[in-house]
Parts: sequence; C-alpha cells; structure tokens
Amino acid sequence: MAQVHRMPDLAARRGYHHGNLREALLEAARNLVAERGPQGFTLTEAARRAGVSPSAPYRHFKDREEVLAELSRRGFALFGQRLQAAATAGASPAEGLARMGPAYLAFARDEPGYYAAMFAFQPPRPEDETEEAAKEAPFMTLTRAVAGLLPKDGRDPRLVALQVWALSHGVAMLERAGLPPPGSDAPSAEAVLDSGVAALLGRR
Repeated sequence: MAQVHRMPDLAARRGYHHGNLREALLEAARNLVAERGPQGFTLTEAARRAGVSPSAPYRHFKDREEVLAELSRRGFALFGQRLQAAATAGASPAEGLARMGPAYLAFARDEPGYYAAMFAFQPPRPEDETEEAAKEAPFMTLTRAVAGLLPKDGRDPRLVALQVWALSHGVAMLERAGLPPPGSDAPSAEAVLDSGVAALLGRR
C-alpha cells in the first residue's frame, strides 16, 4: 500500500506546537494597542498577526478585555521596575527623583502598547496580593522620593506625588499626541517635567 503523506494541520504549521501561543497573542495585541489605542483592536486581528486561526485566542483568553487586563498588569510591573531602578541609581534623593522623570517619559515612548493599556483599562481589583503590590509599586516609589525632598510645610507627600504623576502623565500624553508640534521651539518634555516637579516641591 502506498504511504499517505499527510500535510501538517493548521495548528502545527502556525506555531501551536511551540507552546507559546499565549505570548504570541499578547505580543500581537501589544503592538496593535501601540498603533491604534486600547479600543482599536480585536482578538481576530491579534490572531491574524500571530498567525493563528480566529478561534485560537479563546484557548487562553475569555475576551479582549482579559487581554487588555494582562497587558495592563505586565505594564505596571515593568513600569515599577524602571522607576525603582531610576530612583536607586541616584547618588542622592534629589538625583534619584530627577532620574525618575526621564525614566517615566522613556517608558511611555518605548512601551506605548503597555502604557496605553495601563491608563485606559481599569481591571477589577486584583485578588492576588503580589499583583496588587506590583500595581501600587510605582506610586509608592514616587511617594518615597517626594517625601525625602518635600519641605516640612505640612503637605502630604502622597498628594504631591500624585500631582507629580499627573504632570508626568500629561507631558507624556501631549508628546504622544505630537503636541506642541515639531518645530514650535517649545521646551523638551524633559525640561517641562523637570521644571514642573521643582515647582511642586517648592524648589523654584
């Protein structure tokens, strides 16, 4: 009897065999979010970019909101690590805080997919304490840095830290939107952030 040569099925040809489908889908979704925003992608598009069938994502995710929640979780974890590294790299508390501003802006530039998911999607309060701590870590790092430099004027370091974060986020989002337009001779994002943080701390 002649031997029958069977073609590999779609799953084998498109990467199911390597066991990394979940990561491939998340990477595809992260790129789509970076390009189009959190509401600008579908699981079908993510599947297409990952080279799998439209039904494949549902092996790992209930819906697109679950994908966004995972991108948000990973983004906050990486964001916290970057800010902590910047804060501890300074030779003094002032230098540490000064390094955090550029680190913040660099994260928004380098990881637009994570950054967009982090601030556009609000998942339910995590049940896992480790996950919750990871999400709170950036704010706690910033609060400690602010507390070490804030004048003894009775202001709550958490309030000032939140003001610094709001300023940082605003500067990052304006830059992402292309504002002010290139060629306008406006100060750099770093210069704006540095000046604003100094004003909030009462150092200028």
